[in-house]
Amino acid sequence: MTAAPPFPMHVSVTDARAYLTALLPPRTAETVPLAQAYGRTLAHDVPALVSHPSATESALDGIAAREADTLAATPDAPARLRVIGESRAGAAFTGTVRAGECVRIYTGAPLPAGADAICPVEQLSDDGPDGVLLRRAASPADVRHEGGDFRAGEVVLYAGQRLTAPRLALAAALGHAELSVQRRLRVALLSTGDEVVTPGQPLTPGQVYDSNSVGLHAMLLEAGCEVLPLGHAPDSPQALQAAIDAAGGADVLLTSGGVSMGKYDFMRDLLVEQGRVSFWKVRMRPGGPAILGGWNGLPVFGLPGNPVSSLVVFHVIVRPALTGQPPQTLRLRAATPFRALPDKTAFWRGVIDGGTVRDYGQQGSGILRSLSDADALVIVPEGQPAQPGDDVDVILL
Repeated sequence: MTAAPPFPMHVSVTDARAYLTALLPPRTAETVPLAQAYGRTLAHDVPALVSHPSATESALDGIAAREADTLAATPDAPARLRVIGESRAGAAFTGTVRAGECVRIYTGAPLPAGADAICPVEQLSDDGPDGVLLRRAASPADVRHEGGDFRAGEVVLYAGQRLTAPRLALAAALGHAELSVQRRLRVALLSTGDEVVTPGQPLTPGQVYDSNSVGLHAMLLEAGCEVLPLGHAPDSPQALQAAIDAAGGADVLLTSGGVSMGKYDFMRDLLVEQGRVSFWKVRMRPGGPAILGGWNGLPVFGLPGNPVSSLVVFHVIVRPALTGQPPQTLRLRAATPFRALPDKTAFWRGVIDGGTVRDYGQQGSGILRSLSDADALVIVPEGQPAQPGDDVDVILL
């Protein structure tokens, strides 16, 4: 490969994301029950089918009254009201509260006509069979007004949002039993390398356990993908080709290892010599040797074999392309220096402390423990070091 290659080299992180996104299939929609929608991405906006609350109601257990009748109430001089009934969820009081009257009410029960305030039960004491004493004024702030949360027809959830547990609960409250979500991308996952051994097996000197496939599998699930595990392939062109050919039905193949410049980096050679290459190498550290290409129409993204490089490239490039969402970033104050590289964007592991972030310390691409201990990747643009006190952008891990 001494001549200039017929594909881009040393692309930016932004361009790498765009290249991968362009190879992914269009997102189609499917409708699933709420019980199957956790972690999925909404394909369409979701309007409320009902208003919430569906009626003006009480936020507390207590009594519903006219505020004007209670303004003079104090612990030393309680106000007395006559109790004329009760209102509870499912059995609303149907009469009207008039001057000097009140209704016992329970959380979530409809507010009776004529009442406009609530006094909590903790501020009440009984005064005979039909009387109650208020040690403080009833408060309109404890009334939940109809539609105060959302109104029928209002769009509350939006296309592109990921369905978390609170959003699923909200969808149920909106009146929906099922939702239109994006079809899961099917990602085939393959680890490579003669030195890679399945966890639990004995190691010989120079071998490593296959941490990449475990970490990447979990990250793919977290990104809402369907994972097709292809296991492990040794450093052999024939074995790699057979493994790739087994990825039928996948939308994209994600591999780890075999993409750098060594003699036994056969994944790179297969794509360059027999497949198609969209780019090779990204101007980033760690993770620079990443490659994107195709094999018989299947998009193939080759991650570096070093564990930190592999997982960082997934965080920075692969996950945003798969989810359609940019990395979640914060702007924090640097507590320690972060060095810059002259021709690459650096993603250094950092530890967040309040509104500041400090250098984790060991930044080698083989220090997998650093990703477990760190909170964030500190983004240091090419040639722009950060000094203590500078504002820096970080990607949350």
